[in-house]
Amino acid sequence: MEEKIKMAETVMLIDAAFLNFVTEDLKKNFERMLSRKLQDIDLSHLFTYLALDAGITEGKNDIQVFFIYDDESAQLKHAQPSDLAKELNGVAFNNEFGEFSFNTFQPEGMATREELFLESLKVVKDAEGTKRIVVLSFNEEYESEVLSILKEVKEKEVIQFRMSEPQEEVSFRCEILAYPLMHSLGIRGDELQ
Repeated sequence: MEEKIKMAETVMLIDAAFLNFVTEDLKKNFERMLSRKLQDIDLSHLFTYLALDAGITEGKNDIQVFFIYDDESAQLKHAQPSDLAKELNGVAFNNEFGEFSFNTFQPEGMATREELFLESLKVVKDAEGTKRIVVLSFNEEYESEVLSILKEVKEKEVIQFRMSEPQEEVSFRCEILAYPLMHSLGIRGDELQ
């Protein structure tokens, strides 16, 4: 008999390489466009903005954040804290939206980052007690596999943060990752007009 794993009501599953890829690109392009240096990302601010865009309301929410990373993405670019193994594994912070607890996972030669992310997504999809899944996957590398897994999600709200709309119709909500990242980098709305 298969035992279901119990997780928080909200689980955020993040491919660190994707977050680095988008952050690096946005920072470089907006520094050039705005002719100024952008601040590093305070991760507590970024996760608050992600929670807001995912529809999480203020309260005593329990939010688990799982980072999947490999050797090349072990440090988050332009973020504080940035070391996934030493600074972000097993830590948490509280704000008006609840507690955000962080855990980080590296494949360590047994699998690739992509394989570990996809297996983790399957576990979260089937997790008991989880009602909302927030996904930041590296769609440029493995979008079809992620969409295939997300099609199987039943009775859970799914929000995928992406940089572009999916090419096929999906049954879950998509949000653009650029917006919370831009806020976190200190880009003001009035600078973009």
